[in-house]
Amino acid sequence: MRHSLQPAAMIKGASLGFAIAALLASPAISQSFSKDGEGGQNPNQPPAHTTRIPDLSMGNTRAQKQKSFEQAPQLQRGFDAKDLLEQRRRLDAAMSAIRPQRPGVVDAYVVTVALDSDPVFAREAREAGRVLARRYDADGRTLTLAGPDGVRDDLPRGSIDTLLVTLAAIAEKMDREEDVLVMYTTSHGLKLGLAYHYGDQGFGVLSPAKLSQALKDLGIERRILILSACYSGVFVPALASDNSAILTAAADNRTSFGCRAENDWTFYGDAMINHALRKPQPLQAAANEAARTVAEWEIGQRLLASLPQTRIGRDVEQWLPALEARMPQTASAPVGRPAVGE
Repeated sequence: MRHSLQPAAMIKGASLGFAIAALLASPAISQSFSKDGEGGQNPNQPPAHTTRIPDLSMGNTRAQKQKSFEQAPQLQRGFDAKDLLEQRRRLDAAMSAIRPQRPGVVDAYVVTVALDSDPVFAREAREAGRVLARRYDADGRTLTLAGPDGVRDDLPRGSIDTLLVTLAAIAEKMDREEDVLVMYTTSHGLKLGLAYHYGDQGFGVLSPAKLSQALKDLGIERRILILSACYSGVFVPALASDNSAILTAAADNRTSFGCRAENDWTFYGDAMINHALRKPQPLQAAANEAARTVAEWEIGQRLLASLPQTRIGRDVEQWLPALEARMPQTASAPVGRPAVGE
């Protein structure tokens, strides 16, 4: 299955609202795996998508409506008061637990986020947090945002708001002249940006412009940004800088694959996180390995190449070697079911 929200063919003359709704429509996904062994409802069952995302655009013209998505619209509805309180407490606790930076040490602050309630993304975000924390010596400086995955539901959920608030909290803890943000996002994607979609209660689009502006406003210049979603290459121009390393699962006009709800990994997550970044090799080498692996899987399944993108700024070499010098010198073992059956 493609790692995207499948765009329906646009009907000539249809309103932009209908077109956006069609573009954001989720594929139908069976979640029968989430029942417990006795036939009861699993309390860690992630909510299913049963409706299309509503039109989130604003403006009177097509151009105005399209541009309005740059502001990263988000709609939430139907969450009860106890749930909202529980989520706030989880996020507050997670942010409070982030350790302060160490003077004279290039510390990595890791954020991983699943922006969709399909549980493959929650599983991937959780393990990505563990892998990146180990690789970049970020124990105590790692925060994962993810919903229920069928087995557990103990983290603050990912959304556009919680991601932005988390980035703001980390900006306060880190030394922005010395430390590095390492961020991994996993979700469905579209040419407007990353889709936030939690069951039938949370909807939104995180645009390249909004993420770029947030990082600029927070003063986070040193960063490794790994974005796993269809069309995630649309973020490269907006996020590129001399101090940024940007890796995406796909080009700006290509889908990526492996997002079935019952999976443990998407193609790119498995190749990059579960294999390449577990090894004591430079980031560029890991990106090259992941791109080769994904290409081999796509060829084997006769899929249109997703064309993962990598852009590493010229000043990254001033701080990345200090992080990579502390990498464990033995690889950790991959976990979960492979994205592509052997």
